[in-house]
Amino acid sequence: MDLGAYQSKPLFPQQFKKIYMSTMSSVAPALTAKDFATDQEVRWCPGCGDYSILAQVQKVMPGIGVPKENIVIVSGIGCSSRFPYYMNVYGMHSIHGRATAIASGLKASRPELSVWVVTGDGDSLSIGGNHTIHLLRRNFDINILLFNNQIYGLTKGQYSPTSEEHKITKSTPYGSIDHPFNPLALASGADATFIARSMDRDPKHLQAMLTRSHQHKGASFLEIYQNCNIFNDGAFEIFTEKGSKPNEALFMEQGKPLIFGANQNKGIKLDGFKPVVVELGDGVSAEDLWIHDEKDFYKAQILIRMFDDPRIEGHFPRPFGVFYETERACYEDVMAMQIEETIAAKGPGNLDKLLRGNEVWEIQ
Repeated sequence: MDLGAYQSKPLFPQQFKKIYMSTMSSVAPALTAKDFATDQEVRWCPGCGDYSILAQVQKVMPGIGVPKENIVIVSGIGCSSRFPYYMNVYGMHSIHGRATAIASGLKASRPELSVWVVTGDGDSLSIGGNHTIHLLRRNFDINILLFNNQIYGLTKGQYSPTSEEHKITKSTPYGSIDHPFNPLALASGADATFIARSMDRDPKHLQAMLTRSHQHKGASFLEIYQNCNIFNDGAFEIFTEKGSKPNEALFMEQGKPLIFGANQNKGIKLDGFKPVVVELGDGVSAEDLWIHDEKDFYKAQILIRMFDDPRIEGHFPRPFGVFYETERACYEDVMAMQIEETIAAKGPGNLDKLLRGNEVWEIQ
């Protein structure tokens, strides 16, 4: 409301109250998680890990400081890709494997939007693998949430690009002979500028990783271990359940030593560039351990490769948290700058002339 008209004459208390109330009513109320829920029935199997992930995203969204009308969620095909129906923001349920391509085009044309991609291990690492790596290397300011359940759930239980070797499924009745992807290694190979991992059964940690993903300027890749209780139940149980989680999951924090164990009595130290599990005590203290540094590219590679089969004796704990973060120019910003500089140097251009080209024939 323009208060300029009132500045030349005194205001009576009642007049001031009306102006104040009118001004305050134009301020948007604080949003809550309920504001990001829709009236659609959430249709996942009872007990699916997607319910938890949806709840954490809805809880985080009010705090990121972006108006609902400026948030877009793009999904592909799969159980996770029903996400846009349940989020009260703009969204698109697109085609198989192409969510990252569509999101890239959207961000290039509307850079002010907060764009999120919700995808699964089959959607983004199989038919959509090519689009995923190119979004990451181009470094669009887009947040990729990869729901990894190590199975094709929507099509009723076929092995996926992240299924472990020897996995018996409907499409591999004698066991899978494929070597699985390590999704974070793939993201690192594509030069992703933010790489992290969380899980559906640790709400606070997942909320923290979602917030960090949003705060990063550039392409963020967040792998989320998600339990498919119908077709691959317990795939990540060793990392998520209370009895085994303390000894099998390593939660990394910036600037802190890598410590784990039920009694916080184990740690990781480096022997050259080789990680070693040690017991604290008997001359070994936290000061001797590996201090986590999210900016260290080389140490991030070691952590990403701590991807041992937990069934093998002597395996390393599985790391969770932010593995790596760096800064690099975003594609949409450089593109806008290039367009601006070209127009300044050569003018706005002529589309008709461009389409006609320089090679024109006249038929006599």
